[in-house]
Amino acid sequence: MYLIDGHNLLRSVQQLDEELWDLTDVRLCEMLDRCLARCGRQGRIIFDGVGPPNKGAFDAMRHLEVFFSGRGVETDAVIEDQLESDPAAAKLTVVSNDRRLRRAALAARASVMRCEAFWDYVERQLSRKSPPKEPPGKRQGLSEGETERWLDIFDLDA
Repeated sequence: MYLIDGHNLLRSVQQLDEELWDLTDVRLCEMLDRCLARCGRQGRIIFDGVGPPNKGAFDAMRHLEVFFSGRGVETDAVIEDQLESDPAAAKLTVVSNDRRLRRAALAARASVMRCEAFWDYVERQLSRKSPPKEPPGKRQGLSEGETERWLDIFDLDA
């Protein structure tokens, strides 16, 4: 699971690509959710503060949990607490450029990924072509009418 420092990643992405200078937290999360869906992973992103009054836009995420640290609480502290309390912290990958978080992740034996490297990975995943969708008949079988048609073509009795 990816444990992502939200504003740290958002600011890094905005600096990396001038076309994304106006990227919002909602749009970033939508992109991350699509990426995680494609690679079959899960993620948790934490932003500083209380977030927008209406958090409904974040509810549609299937592969990404979105949290806000709360008033007066730093994202770093929330991520550090999660690293300390997770018995499987070694299976986490912390995404941040923050030295404090990177040290905490390594102390918990979690993996660490810089925001730039993670965003490169996200862009590669999103630019991959989606595999073609299977035709519905492959899983559902032929309809009764189609079956009758093929039986007639091959002159077979049902």
